[in-house]
Amino acid sequence: MKKIFLLITAAAMSAGVMFAQDINQATESYNNGAMELQMGNKEAALEHFQTALSMAEALGDEGMDIANNCKGTIPALMASIAKDMIKAENYEGALEQLAKTAEVAELYGASDVVEDAKTLVPQVHMSKGNDLLNAKDFAGAAAAYQQVLDADAANGMAALRLGMALGSQGKVAEAEAAYLQAAANGQEKNAHKQLSTIYVKQAQAASKAKKYQETIDFAAKSNEYLENANAYRLAAGAAQQLGKNAECIGFYEKYIALKPNAKDAGAVKYTIAALYQQTGNKEKAKEYYQMIVSDPQYGATAQEQLKTL
Repeated sequence: MKKIFLLITAAAMSAGVMFAQDINQATESYNNGAMELQMGNKEAALEHFQTALSMAEALGDEGMDIANNCKGTIPALMASIAKDMIKAENYEGALEQLAKTAEVAELYGASDVVEDAKTLVPQVHMSKGNDLLNAKDFAGAAAAYQQVLDADAANGMAALRLGMALGSQGKVAEAEAAYLQAAANGQEKNAHKQLSTIYVKQAQAASKAKKYQETIDFAAKSNEYLENANAYRLAAGAAQQLGKNAECIGFYEKYIALKPNAKDAGAVKYTIAALYQQTGNKEKAKEYYQMIVSDPQYGATAQEQLKTL
C-alpha cells in the first residue's frame, strides 16, 4: 500500500507541476498580448490573447479569470484592427474583419462591439463607393452605394451618389429613381440639381439628332426639377425650328432672365425682337431692338428696324 500511495502522490505532484506550467504559460501569453498592444502591434497582440484564451479555457475553472479577461479584450481589439483597415482604405479587408468581429463579439457577449461593427459596415461601403466614383468605376460605385441602401433605405447621400454613378453609365431611369429617393431623404436640393442636369444632357442629345419636340420635352423635364438657362436655350432653338414662334419667344425670354450677361445675349435679343416683329407685336419688338442699339454686331440693324416700326 505504501508503494501505491507513493505512486499516487508522485502522479499528483506531477499533475500539479503541469497545471502550474499551463497557467503560467496562459498568463505569459496574456501578458505578451498586453505588451504588444501597448506598443501598437495589434495583430500580434490579438494572436497572444487568442492563444491565452485557448490555454485558459483548457484549464477550466482555474483559468476562468484569464479567459474572461481575454474575452473582454479580443472583440474590441478586432474592431480596432478593422477601423485601421478602413483608414488604410483596405475596404474588402475591413468588411471581412468586421464580419469576424461581430461573430466573435456575439459569442463573447460584447453587444456594444456587435452594434459598432454593424454600424461600420455601411460606412465602409460608402467610403468604398466614393473612391470608386472618383476613380470613374461607376458600376463598382453603384454596387457599393446599393449595399448602403440595402442596409438603410433612408440614407439620402448614398441614394444621391448612386444616382450619380447610374447617370454616368447612361442609366437615366434608374438614376432618376435614385435621385428621387435621395430627395425624399434630405437631399432634395442636390438631387433636383442632378436631375435637371441629366435632362439637359438628354435635351442636348435630342437637339443634335434634330429631334426638336424631344428637345423641348427633355428641357421641360429639366426645368421641372430646377430652372436651367441652357434648357431654355435648347428649347427655344427647337421651338424655332418647329415654327413655334410664341413658344420660342417665351423660352428665350426665360433664358435671358436667368442669364442676362450671356455671351449670346445680343443675338438672342435680336431674335426675340424679330419674332415679335413677325407676329405683329411692334411694341415688344421695339423694346428688344432698343436693348441692342449699342451692340457692336446687332446695333446697326436694330436701329434700322426701329426706324421702320
